[in-house]
Amino acid sequence: MDVEINIEERIIAGAADLFHKYGIRSVSMDDIARHLTISKKTIYQYFKDKNEIVMLSLKLHMDTNKNEYDEAFKNSSNAIEELSKVSQCMRKDFNELNPSLLFDMQKYLPSALEMWLNFKNEYIKNQVQQNLVRGMEEGYFRENIDAESLARLRVEQVQLAFDDQVFPTDKFNFKELQMMFFDHFVHGIVTPKGLKLYEKYSQQSFNEELAR
Repeated sequence: MDVEINIEERIIAGAADLFHKYGIRSVSMDDIARHLTISKKTIYQYFKDKNEIVMLSLKLHMDTNKNEYDEAFKNSSNAIEELSKVSQCMRKDFNELNPSLLFDMQKYLPSALEMWLNFKNEYIKNQVQQNLVRGMEEGYFRENIDAESLARLRVEQVQLAFDDQVFPTDKFNFKELQMMFFDHFVHGIVTPKGLKLYEKYSQQSFNEELAR
């Protein structure tokens, strides 16, 4: 039984890597089999079709993101440090993410899109909102902001960068867009004290990346 679970997990994780890098439509069952050096027949022993693998791969990706963000929030001493750690998680995630992933979900797999939207509108929004409330209490964010409204704005910013009609991929770099939106959002909510601390954490993060 343990062997079966390991094979299933390996297939889901391997497929998630491919979907993340190339989108959904362009990845076939043959590609997944080749990537994992197993037969396509083996894959069909565990999964009925590609759509099932997509759904499970998306869930794996969201669970991984949730664990990373939970860790960032749990181990941060203030709201600004939370933002800095979330920024690092975003850079890591967007480095490998093909923006066509969301487009493929919209066009070919609405059930996967619904899962993503639920994750965005519940978990991500709530985390942003909690961060905003904490930052206001600590004096790092402006006290007159509406936490729920800005949390909704922030999650929509993330999705907006996926929209090829607004930001064509041949003209805009997806990762740069996401990080620009994030930086713009932060500068719109911080107090002078918060900005000073944010720039300190940002510089530390930059130095750490250079040292790697």
